[in-house]
Amino acid sequence: MVTPALPWPAHQGGTMRVLGLLKGLHGAGQRISLLSVGPPPEADSPLHGLCEEIVTASPPTRRPVDRLRDLVLSGKPDIALRLVSHELRQGLKELLERQDFDLVQFEGLEVCDLLPLVRQWRPDLPCCYDAFNAEYLLQRNLFLVDRRQTARWPRALWSWLQARRIASFERNICHLARGTLAVSEEDARALRALSPHSPVAVVPNGIFTSHYTLARHGENAVPVLAFTGKMDYRPNVDAMHWFCNRVLPRVVDARPGCQLNIVGQSPHSSLKQLARSRHIHVTGWVEEIQPWLHGCDVYVAPLQAGSGTRLKVLEAMASGCAIVATSVAASGLPPVLIQSIRLADEEGDMANAIIELLDDPQLRRQMGAAAAAAVRETSDWSAILPSLLNAWERIGL
Repeated sequence: MVTPALPWPAHQGGTMRVLGLLKGLHGAGQRISLLSVGPPPEADSPLHGLCEEIVTASPPTRRPVDRLRDLVLSGKPDIALRLVSHELRQGLKELLERQDFDLVQFEGLEVCDLLPLVRQWRPDLPCCYDAFNAEYLLQRNLFLVDRRQTARWPRALWSWLQARRIASFERNICHLARGTLAVSEEDARALRALSPHSPVAVVPNGIFTSHYTLARHGENAVPVLAFTGKMDYRPNVDAMHWFCNRVLPRVVDARPGCQLNIVGQSPHSSLKQLARSRHIHVTGWVEEIQPWLHGCDVYVAPLQAGSGTRLKVLEAMASGCAIVATSVAASGLPPVLIQSIRLADEEGDMANAIIELLDDPQLRRQMGAAAAAAVRETSDWSAILPSLLNAWERIGL
């Protein structure tokens, strides 16, 4: 498995997915070698017990001038160049020379610039592309959001250009891989549209639901909302700006003590500006997400763009949260899970849904209990691993 970051500790969607797959495959008797970008794992890391061998490469340094040069001179998208390094290529080459593998699985598009090298060095060795998102679709959605505001037209232009380049790159990867894994039916359709003759199978995202079943505490002194995620990830940043500027003021007008906790690592500088409001708290990195989920009255997922399956929503559901989300945030989830979420795409509708839930503790408990039960049934890694093994079989791996 080739990954853009070590999957432990797992504090964001991609690493959570990889860790779930690793644990499931190890438990099924697979022998796995791991090639990752980042420092070597600590001696007590659980990765040592899951992997036969772990090879790491230092993250390359890309200055703004390097990105500008690549924008002008390279036809590749920015995402395909972020982790490219001689050290990473050499690590892959040495692994392939030392061992005979049945399969090389690339986790996310960021490491897929190495996939053509496997085809070059070992033409007989099948490769699988595990798509965390339909990346070209994600960038296209960001373009559609940004073009609505004149001040964001430079960002819209960047997203438009990147969407075109990602589509070309992702199409080639799907073509070169023996098969592609998508996290949702929506993403699968988008990837099949790119490369109609390439096999695409769905392996949903999951979580270890037992990690989120702590008892929820009693009523808060003031209403508490929460949003979680990697807070330098652009769809999360944009979601919080939209929510804090358009929705939260309506909620605060109705419930003046209301508090929003924005929880997650690497908060963007613009989010720190939002935290000047007494109603908004930006935590930065936290050791455990569960206390923030168990401590909120309503979990909000106001995403305006994105693709894939939102692991943050699965975590909130497993924690028994009442959830208000946009249709974008709920996309990719099985219908049985969407039934336990309050959907709202307009700012007024979202504010009204939040206020209604804040006023009705019994309804919040009912929604949370239904969400937790549904996610245990459909989205625990124990229920999802068979879909990976079946997907490999269907696409001939």
